[in-house]
Amino acid sequence: MMMTQDTATLTRSNTTAIKDVPQVARKLVTEIPGPRSRALMEEHTQYVCPGVGSAMPVFAESASGSVITDVDGNRFLDLAAGIAVTGVGNAAPEVVAAVQAEVTKMTHTNFATTPYAGYVEVCKKLSEHTPGSFAKKSVLLNSGAEAVENAVKIARRYTGRPTVIVMDNAFHGRTNLTMAMTTKSSPYKRGFGPFAPDVVSAPYSYPLRDGFGQDGVAAAKASIERMELLVGHGDIAAIIAEPVQGEGGFIVPANGFLKTLYDWAHGHGIVFISDEIQAGFCRTGKWFASEYFDVEPDLITTAKALGGGMPISAVTGRAEIMDAVQPGGVGGTYGGNPVSCAAAMASIGIMEREDLPARAAHIGEVVHERFGTLSSRFDCVADVRGLGAMQAIEFVKPGTTEPDADIVSRIVSAVRAAGLVILTCGISGNVIRLLPPLVISDEELGEGLDVLEAAIAECSAR
Repeated sequence: MMMTQDTATLTRSNTTAIKDVPQVARKLVTEIPGPRSRALMEEHTQYVCPGVGSAMPVFAESASGSVITDVDGNRFLDLAAGIAVTGVGNAAPEVVAAVQAEVTKMTHTNFATTPYAGYVEVCKKLSEHTPGSFAKKSVLLNSGAEAVENAVKIARRYTGRPTVIVMDNAFHGRTNLTMAMTTKSSPYKRGFGPFAPDVVSAPYSYPLRDGFGQDGVAAAKASIERMELLVGHGDIAAIIAEPVQGEGGFIVPANGFLKTLYDWAHGHGIVFISDEIQAGFCRTGKWFASEYFDVEPDLITTAKALGGGMPISAVTGRAEIMDAVQPGGVGGTYGGNPVSCAAAMASIGIMEREDLPARAAHIGEVVHERFGTLSSRFDCVADVRGLGAMQAIEFVKPGTTEPDADIVSRIVSAVRAAGLVILTCGISGNVIRLLPPLVISDEELGEGLDVLEAAIAECSAR
């Protein structure tokens, strides 16, 4: 486990100017972006599809743990973890060693052609760590969107029903089906339709804005009424929900919301799918976020942190549901690649040995100790929320509940110029999300929070 210190020492009585925050993990040696990054950005503009986009104006050359070094030698503190991918740290030595060892033995065979033990070992670990004491089976795939697509296929095959219920504010991917399942139009859906049919959206619990506050049961009943009105339970194959919504704004539902939906689904033969692609694998302070809500999903989708930086995803579920699929019905050429499986086993090994759920919970405590009073100190802050190392700050125009994406843009620009990598989210783009690697030290975390707090103070004063 990384060395820690008393979290009280991370609290500052007065906000320091962003330029005066000591550079310890960070190190800026050029302007941002530097000359080599600017040259590469010119080639990016010439050769890379603009639809890909780049949040940072710099090009990474190397990374280790919680620090990214760019091609100009600038060192950035990473509070994004590659969108929750490098939970065990970037280029974790155990992951690197596992990849190097495996790649010298084989790079690919395709599991459906010539099976290999690594695939089975990963499925066994998934069965061990995902919620539920029932028998489980898994299929390994490449990406989060692919996992969601296959979970829907499996649920439809098992139930013989067509309709999938998704939640307002959801994000499930950029493929045709997962775009249909994603609420936010721009940039994810605009101009790409028509989309897959038989996808219906229902309200999600959003305590800050839904009018139900912390009454999750009432919010769930309203959602169920919507489902019955628009579809009727007899045609619903599955309900899919992120236990903590990611791109939608790191929204933590009120207690009782997910459990009420889960119980209703089970009462009507509906498969309950938990999308834990961003929230899973220790990120929220438990192995999986659904554990907070007394829910044992029938199917659970995972990706991101599973591979420690290598591409791999999975659908894990009740054996009887997974067994409904005919041979050849799921899978793919690269799904569960042997090198990615080796990385996943090493990544899970770090999570187990270092007790990363506990580390994530500690990170959440530090953030709340530092930022729990932001809404009382800055009238542009409406909410600070999250579980474990999945934290968010929602910004509004002072004196209103109107989302304010402009101040978020200014804050993000300020911290990036100061050597800090952070991400935004939210349907209105008015939320800053914090996703540090779970192995970040308290010293590094404190430095990152100092930079962010200083930026909030400076931008809110304008």
